Amino acid sequence: MSRAIVHMDLDTFFVSCVRLENPQLNGIPLIVGGGERGVVASCSYEARYFGVRSAMPIRMAMQLCPQAKVVKGDMEFFSKKSNEVTQIVEENSPLVEKASIDEFYLDITGMDKFYGCYKWTNELSHTITKETGLPISFALSVNKTVSKIATGEGKPNGNLQIVENNVKHFLNPLSIRKIPMIGEVTFNLLSRIGIRNIEKLAETPAEVLQSMIGKNGVELWKKANGIDNTPVMPYKDRKSLSTEHTYLQDTIAVKEIATMILTMVEKLAFQARSEQWLVSTVAIKIRYSNFDTENTQRKTAYTSCDHVLGKLALELFNKLYTRRMRIRLIGVSFTGLVRGTYQMNMFEDTEEMMALYQAMDSIKNRYGFEAVTRGGNCFKSKVEEQLRVRNSQ
Repeated sequence: MSRAIVHMDLDTFFVSCVRLENPQLNGIPLIVGGGERGVVASCSYEARYFGVRSAMPIRMAMQLCPQAKVVKGDMEFFSKKSNEVTQIVEENSPLVEKASIDEFYLDITGMDKFYGCYKWTNELSHTITKETGLPISFALSVNKTVSKIATGEGKPNGNLQIVENNVKHFLNPLSIRKIPMIGEVTFNLLSRIGIRNIEKLAETPAEVLQSMIGKNGVELWKKANGIDNTPVMPYKDRKSLSTEHTYLQDTIAVKEIATMILTMVEKLAFQARSEQWLVSTVAIKIRYSNFDTENTQRKTAYTSCDHVLGKLALELFNKLYTRRMRIRLIGVSFTGLVRGTYQMNMFEDTEEMMALYQAMDSIKNRYGFEAVTRGGNCFKSKVEEQLRVRNSQ
């Protein structure tokens, strides 16, 4: 029996949320982002008509579409609306995977015995829009890859069904860019040898692709041929990200403690970005040599940027460390997590900062976390100086 896999994607999710709060923004070119040197987190179809795209520098977007209105994003509201949709989907679906803040996979295999899969999915999408006010597209097919590609082809407000016998017919004429795992580098590499559509990619021997792009070559060939056995993984929210360090010898060396805090924050923030989490609360824990333990925490705007989280963590440590006593253990934790990528959080940061994070994460993913780390930071020096002054008093 063929699987029945649904991919559901909220159309221009950030834009739709902003318009819910302010209906006067309906029908006009709209950009969700922030600052002249920031980047586009999302944009309306009216803005896309002029060539505006997500992750594009705001200044470039405004050159393409000067009449566009730029609105700062509210991640807390976005998270609230995402949770509303999640609740509806989970209450009605047998097996759900929440892939990001605005997209879901559903496995409804076998439902045709009782109720048409397409009819059921169509009714669910109408329920979501009616109860949340958010437009949503979906596609139903035999696996995740085909369903996701079909959702993109059907937007906005699309509702496609690609049956098993039509998978190759549907995929063949499409650009290889439509395959989720193909980035700019892989696309350029394949284009140079004449592989630009999925049909050509599917006809290329898997061994050739493997020799060109490594272990992902075989997986790419499978996707081009409509083969994807990846299961729908049940959605579970992670409550926190945390780490601790216990010193072999109790210490009062403030500079070394501050460096350790920044290292832990950098690792946790990299994990958050890798798993597509945004953080709203940072907590610091101190355990003294007499085993007394103290904690403090503070909320922040949703982010996964270690330069923001590190500064806050050191400020919390400065506030918490009031005893002139040696420290046995230091801990850092992130809570209040919501699904989202770093690009979604670029409402304050510049395009240069985004490029830096992308480059560092790419190196870490390829060569390991220790391959590249941050150097000294001005906020670190400032906090250390505050600690030194206080401890000398």
